[in-house]
Amino acid sequence: MSGRSLHGVTKEIAVNGTTLGYDEAGSGTPVLLLHAGIADRRMWRAVGDALADRHRTIALDLRGYGDSALPPGSFAHHDDVVAVLDALDVERAALVGCSFGGAVAIDTALAYPQRVSALALFGTAVSGHEWSPDTEELWDRLVGEVDEEDLAASAAGEVRFWVVGPHRRPEDLDPAFIAYAEELDRRALAAEQALSAVDVVDLDPPAIGRLDELRLPVLVTAGAVDIPDIIRLADRIAAEAPGAVRLPDIPDAAHLVPLERPAPVAAALRAFLP
Repeated sequence: MSGRSLHGVTKEIAVNGTTLGYDEAGSGTPVLLLHAGIADRRMWRAVGDALADRHRTIALDLRGYGDSALPPGSFAHHDDVVAVLDALDVERAALVGCSFGGAVAIDTALAYPQRVSALALFGTAVSGHEWSPDTEELWDRLVGEVDEEDLAASAAGEVRFWVVGPHRRPEDLDPAFIAYAEELDRRALAAEQALSAVDVVDLDPPAIGRLDELRLPVLVTAGAVDIPDIIRLADRIAAEAPGAVRLPDIPDAAHLVPLERPAPVAAALRAFLP
């Protein structure tokens, strides 16, 4: 299976009363890739392929996203992650996350420290973090009011804010990349609407006050043109997590770093992962 593309036929696995979609390729030490909240596992395709020659690489759709189902009932994303590891007979894995996927990775490492060998975080969120007033003002300046019922308009606004970022213009990016990011986000927004009707259990207490408990290797970086709050979060993780290494921010990349700049992301992971 080594070297086979991650993006062949979707695999499915039954865990915690639902069915989750995932891709798997390669052999070696296990690595689980967790997507941003404005995307799904497809954002990891190029990075996953680059790792599959030396790692058992698993790209997961979190519950409700992509090809993963969302039946009624309370659940926690970090519990799902460990249930997937159990079902795939993985004792410990490195968790690699971007944005919301990074927050889920951190929560999993705090809730199940014995199951996580390392964390690699790209433009990560952190559970319990409150966005600064500057972020709200930035949204108002770049996007303004959007009809939340209009998924296409909402996706266009989120892509302008997160994927283009505050320091670039949409015309600075490849139109095909923008279109793909909007397609990913439209699907993710539909997932968020479905998730709003379900009890999603948060880590308690949240991770933002517990970063010093991350007693494992942590790699953290962000896109150089991401929003300031995300870059500040990367700095905070590096300052508070004892085993954290803060890489320089990746040039000419905003929030979806693994999708926009897969080559430097893959290179950083190949140097970091055991």
